[in-house]
Amino acid sequence: MSYIPSGQAERKKMLDSLGIASCDGLFQDIPRNLRFDGDYVSVSSKGLSEFEIKERISATAAKNKAYKAVFRGAGAYNHYIPSVVRHLASRDEFVTAYTPYQPEISQGILQAIFEFQTIICNLTGMDVSNASVYDGATAAAEAVSMCLERGRRAVIVSECVNPGTLAVLKTYCNAYSAEIITAPQKDGITDINALCSLTGGNTACLYAETPNFYGLIEDGEALAAAARSKGTKFIAGVNPISLAVLKTPAEYGADIAVGEGQPLGLPLSFGGPYLGFMACKKELMRKMPGRIVGQTADKDGNRAYVLTLQAREQHIRREKALSNICSNQAHCALTAAIYCAAMGPQGLREVALRCMANAAYLKDKLAGAGFKSVCGGDIFHEFVTESPVPASKILAALDKKGILGGLEFGGNRILWCATECNGKEQIDGAIEIIKGALKNA
Repeated sequence: MSYIPSGQAERKKMLDSLGIASCDGLFQDIPRNLRFDGDYVSVSSKGLSEFEIKERISATAAKNKAYKAVFRGAGAYNHYIPSVVRHLASRDEFVTAYTPYQPEISQGILQAIFEFQTIICNLTGMDVSNASVYDGATAAAEAVSMCLERGRRAVIVSECVNPGTLAVLKTYCNAYSAEIITAPQKDGITDINALCSLTGGNTACLYAETPNFYGLIEDGEALAAAARSKGTKFIAGVNPISLAVLKTPAEYGADIAVGEGQPLGLPLSFGGPYLGFMACKKELMRKMPGRIVGQTADKDGNRAYVLTLQAREQHIRREKALSNICSNQAHCALTAAIYCAAMGPQGLREVALRCMANAAYLKDKLAGAGFKSVCGGDIFHEFVTESPVPASKILAALDKKGILGGLEFGGNRILWCATECNGKEQIDGAIEIIKGALKNA
C-alpha cells in the first residue's frame, strides 16, 4: 500500500489555510487538563527513525504467540484464505471503502456492496440482504428488533446459541423492554416439545442457530413449524460456509437469516473486525436495518447502483428509526465478496466437505483416546467431548507444543473444531500429544 507522508512545507500550508500557527492550535478547544502533556516517545524526545520504529514494532509483535495448529472455533474459525483475497482487498482504491451516505456516491463502492448482498442472498436463499452490520451477534439482535411489535414483546431464544450472541440479545432486549424466554435443550439440541409449550400470542420471534454452539445441526423445518404454529417469526443463525452443503434458511422456512461472516475470507485477527450479515424475505425488507444497495439504470440506460432503503436515524426522525446503526463493515464485506468470488460455489462446497471430514476424523481419534462424546446428532465441524482427565491439562499440553486446543467449558467438557486447515497429519500429531498428556495425568 503506497503512502507518502506530508513534509514541513505541506503542513505549514495546511496550517496557514486554517489560520493556525502550529499543530497545537488544532487542539485549542480541548481543556488543558485533558491534554497529554508527556513525551510520546519513551526512549527519546527526538523521536525514532523509520528503521528504529520497525524494530520496536517487530519486538512487540514477537510477544504474540502464533499457533501452528488451531482446533478451536466457538464463533470464529481458522480457514485458509487464498492470497488473491488479501492482494485484491488491500489495493489502494479498496482500503478506504466506507459506507456511502449519499445515493449518488462512488459507483465502485456501491457495486461492491451490491455484489456482497447478492452473494448473501444466494447463500441463504433469502430475497433481500443489507450491506452488513458490525458482527454476527449484532445481526441477531437487529433481527430480533425487526420482529418486535406492540403486544408482541417476548423473544424465545434457544439454549443452544452462542453465549456471546445471547449476551448481546439480552442487552438489546433490555433496551427495548422485551422479555427473553429460553427454550431448553435436550442432548445438545433445542427441545421442540418444550419450545411449542413456550410460544404464545405475545411472542415476537424465535431465534435459534444451526449448527448450534455445540456444533450440532438443528432441525430447521421443526423450528420453523413450531414458530409458524403460534404466528411467530423464525430467525435462523447460520454459519455461511455450512450453507454450501446444508439446506438454506429459506428452504426450511426461516423468515430472517443472520450470521457471522468472518469465515468468508476474514482472518481471526484477535477478535475482529468481523462482519455481520442479514437477509430476509421480501415482505420484511422495509424493517431491515442499515442500508440496501439496488441496481437500476441511469438516464442513458447504463447500469447504475443506488442506495434504496436507509431506515436509520440519520435519514429519518429518530423516534421512527428502525435502528441506530449508522455504518456497515464495508471493507469486510468487500473482502467476503472477493473470497466467495475466488472460491466459487464448488470451492465453497469443497471447503465445507473438508471441514466435515476432518471434524469426523478428529472426533473418531479423540474417542479412541478415551474422550466421550457429550451430544449425539449430526455435526458440521464442531463437537463436544468429555475429557477423561481435567480439560486444562489436555489444553496445556497442546499449548506447550504450539497447538490451540478446543474451548474448555462446563467442567471437563471441551468444544473442538476442525476446518479444512486441520488435515490428517495435523490431527494425528495432536492426538499423540493428547495421549502423552493422558499418561502423565
